[in-house]
This record gives sequence, C-alpha cells and structure tokens, in this order.
Amino acid sequence: MIQPGSWLGILGGGQLGRMFTQAAQSMGYRVAVLDPDPSSPGGRISDSHLMTEYDDLDGLKELARFSSAVTTEFENIPADSLRFLSDLLSVSPQAEAVEVAQDRIREKTFLDKHGFRVVPYAIFNDANDLASLPQNLVYPGLLKVSRFGYDGKGQILIKDFTELKAGFEKLGSVPCVFEQFLPLEAEVSVIVARDQMGDTAVFPVAENQHCNGILDLTIAPARVADPIVSEAKQIALSLGEVLQYEGVLCVEFFILSDGGLVINEIAPRPHNSGHFSMDACSVSQFEQQVRVTSGLPLIKPRQHTSAVMINLLGDLWENGEPPWGRVLNDDRVRLHLYGKDDARPGRKMGHLTIIDKNLDEALILSQQIKTVLGKK
Repeated sequence: MIQPGSWLGILGGGQLGRMFTQAAQSMGYRVAVLDPDPSSPGGRISDSHLMTEYDDLDGLKELARFSSAVTTEFENIPADSLRFLSDLLSVSPQAEAVEVAQDRIREKTFLDKHGFRVVPYAIFNDANDLASLPQNLVYPGLLKVSRFGYDGKGQILIKDFTELKAGFEKLGSVPCVFEQFLPLEAEVSVIVARDQMGDTAVFPVAENQHCNGILDLTIAPARVADPIVSEAKQIALSLGEVLQYEGVLCVEFFILSDGGLVINEIAPRPHNSGHFSMDACSVSQFEQQVRVTSGLPLIKPRQHTSAVMINLLGDLWENGEPPWGRVLNDDRVRLHLYGKDDARPGRKMGHLTIIDKNLDEALILSQQIKTVLGKK
C-alpha cells in the first residue's frame, strides 16, 4: 500500500488526468503528470508537470523517480512506454491490456477468440482485402480506423461496396474495421475497478445516448431490465478476468432489439459515461483509480441518487460564455469544467450532472438545461 502523502504518476494530462489528479490530491497524494502539452488540464493542477513525449525515455525515468506507482489517462500511450516503466515501478493498467484496447483489430479478434459477442465485422489491412470480401458482409455499417479514432473521428458511414472502397481510401488506406449496423434498443456501459489481487468493484450500469459519434447524455441507472443489467456486469467482470486487468475498465455494450448484448468497445481507463459517479455515488471512478494505483482497498460503489450527465462541447461557446447563471440556479445541478482554453467545436469542455431521487425529474431538468444552452 502506498500511503497518502506519496507521489503518484499519470501518463496523460487531459480531462481524465485532471479528475484523477483532483481525486488523488483530495486524498493527500501528490501527483506528477507527464504530458507534452504545456497547457494540459491535468498538468496545470498537478504537483509536477513533466512536459515530454510519452515515449521519451528520460521523461519516463523522471516520472518513475518522482512516483511510487503510475497509471494512465488514455489508451494511446505507447505500450512500450508502459513496459519500460513496469521494470521500474508498479504500472496500471498493464501494457498487454492497453495493447488490446488501443487497436480495434486486435480488440475485435481478442474478444472473438475469448468468446465475447461482438457485432459482425470485417478487417481491412490493405487494399487487397477489399478484393476478398467476407461472404457475410452486410451493409450498412461503419468503417473505422483501427488506431487513434475516437469521438466519431476516423470513421465513415458505408452503404455499399463503392462507398467502402472510397471510404477506405479517404481514411488513408490504413488498417480499418468494418462494423455492421444492427437493430438496437439502447447503448449501455459498465465500469469495473479491478486491483492487483483480482478484487473487483462494479459501478451501476449507465445508459448512453450519442450525437455525431460523441457521447451526449448518460442516464444512471440505465432504464433497462434487471436481467440485462446483471448480464452486462457479469460480462464486464469476465473480461477483466480474461485480461487480468489492473485499473478502471469501461465496457460499452449494444442492447439488440432481441434483448441480446454485444460488446461495442472497451476503454482501459475511466470513461465519460462514468462521470455521474462523482456526484451520485459513494465513490467516484477516479477515486477507484487512485485506490488501484496506490494499493488501497476498493469500495463497492453505491448510487445514492439518480443522475443524468450532459456533455458540454466547445460548440456551446460559439457566442461567448454559456449562460451559467440560468443553469446553476437549481441545487440539483453540478458543473464540472475541464480548464481548457480553446473551445473548439466537438471538443469536450466539461459536463453537467443533474441529480434527483426521481430519474424522470432529472431527465426533465436535463432537457430544460439543454434548451437553455441551445444544445441540440
């Protein structure tokens, strides 16, 4: 166990790194953030900000010198950097698990191999693969780059073979995955914390609504049947076991029209859909990440009030600062801004959480707030 007062390191200083830092500091830890961006949200509030690239060995050595243990903020940290650090100190999540999640081809084949249900898919490593299409390929679907795509970026809607060929070229002819559209009832996510001893703690299942490929609204608890909730939690726990995962893991699911569950994506980190835990649960996903990193016991999350989370994108700043006074006049509303200077369209600038014992009332207020903000 690493005692409060010690240093914890984190690779990545975006909003997730910022919220990890806030959680760690509130527990008495000091935090060293490694992020090349001098204005990174996490770096700004950290106790030490190392401004080097994620594969810079001198920077990694310095982070290890500062820290008693290291964690990550996002999945695109080079796995070799995590391996390098793991020879020097405790690292969570481990390189092998991150490698699976940071590449869609590797992720799909891993899940398939271990018996987890996924949407029908096809892999295109190069143009030659287009000439030998799988017999069961059905349109429409999404063509996604295998690496570095997120929040709707690096993906194209495909309706036929002509669009598939053109889309592959538009995406740079890099390795891609085609995912067939299926009739959906809802999208949900499960966040699991799993420590070095294999002990686990599962957050309530959350229901997610997206707009233009970006999470727009999270509703917790999810408005789905209890058997689906139980199955989603069990699948997420089983995946953590197969990965021998250490850290906070998010598993995103599609609920099909027949009630079946398929895994959409996994994220080896806290997740946007888990932000409600900061205001509506006995422990947040970020405190759980601190607990795994430091070796403290995990807490079984208890949701004490219903919640709706609204993502705040840079579009809302198009005409200046949003009208916070008209939003923050209700004691059920919590505002979290991420300390970003440049409010670009589509960029996550913060989130609002609406808490209410009655989920329907929270949903009504969330729609009223979206109207006030001019959010579609």
